Amino acid sequence: MQTIRVVVSGRVQGVGFRAWTERRARELNLSGWVRNLGDGTVEAMFHGPAHKVDEMIGHCRRGPAHARVEVLERFEETEAPAPGFLIRPGA
Repeated sequence: MQTIRVVVSGRVQGVGFRAWTERRARELNLSGWVRNLGDGTVEAMFHGPAHKVDEMIGHCRRGPAHARVEVLERFEETEAPAPGFLIRPGA
């Protein structure tokens, strides 16, 4: 099992990125969360089998149809999120 936090920048707010991320993560049976940050980026945490987490990160590098992902930063985490996947309030 692997837990990865990502911060995605570009045109990623106001384009359905959080809802799209939630759907994709649930399809892959990942736990975690996604939220908008005040600087215009989107932050997400994914927990599950390494190959599924890697697949989700690959999806995030492309994003939904109207997004334009410029940078995806990836951080390994040691603490797993609660079960399930949710959209958190912005920070």
